[in-house]
Amino acid sequence: MSDNQSKAVEFKYKNITISGLPGSGSTTLLKMLKDNDLLKFAGWRGFNGGDFMRSYAKEKGLFEENGGLHHDASHYEDDFDRKVDYGMREKLQDGRGWILESWLSGFMAQGVKGTLKILMVCSDKAVKVDRIVNRDLVTADEAIKNMHERYLKNLNKWQRMYSAEWKEWVVETKKMKQSDPIDFWHPDLYDIVIDTYSANQQEVLKIVLDEITK
Repeated sequence: MSDNQSKAVEFKYKNITISGLPGSGSTTLLKMLKDNDLLKFAGWRGFNGGDFMRSYAKEKGLFEENGGLHHDASHYEDDFDRKVDYGMREKLQDGRGWILESWLSGFMAQGVKGTLKILMVCSDKAVKVDRIVNRDLVTADEAIKNMHERYLKNLNKWQRMYSAEWKEWVVETKKMKQSDPIDFWHPDLYDIVIDTYSANQQEVLKIVLDEITK
């Protein structure tokens, strides 16, 4: 695709966020979008929040390597966590052509105009576990334990940190009720929800490209 051809494409959105729990395929989607000729020629670029945080943790010696398993957010001080999360929100507010992938990128995009918020899910637990087993080279039991513990620790930390933002961005805008629990991955907070159990990688990519260019 030539540069002139890519410039002729009009994008419906300025930026994209990709959120999803482990094994949902969010990182795979980020890679496919970063490698897509249409988006590359148009100047889109990607940011993986998990990779950034893991690099920081290793540099600071905040945790010991445990095989290939990913660690939870309790290893980071609140101020650093918030700085990274709000840094993503600022990119979405002030920039163009960002593809941001992290657990909370979709939540941090609440109320930011021009952002396509994608939630990745996998409706088959066995498939999710198998993906993590192959990615991290661990047993199924280790993968399940890590998934569960990371989810609970991250959720508890972020519920505490972002309760005020939840009220302002979600409850006061009528996306959820005051009585609803804080759930950063509730489908009502996203523009599209993609189940990677029922759609293969190329189908997922087509869904997103069709959405941002239609």
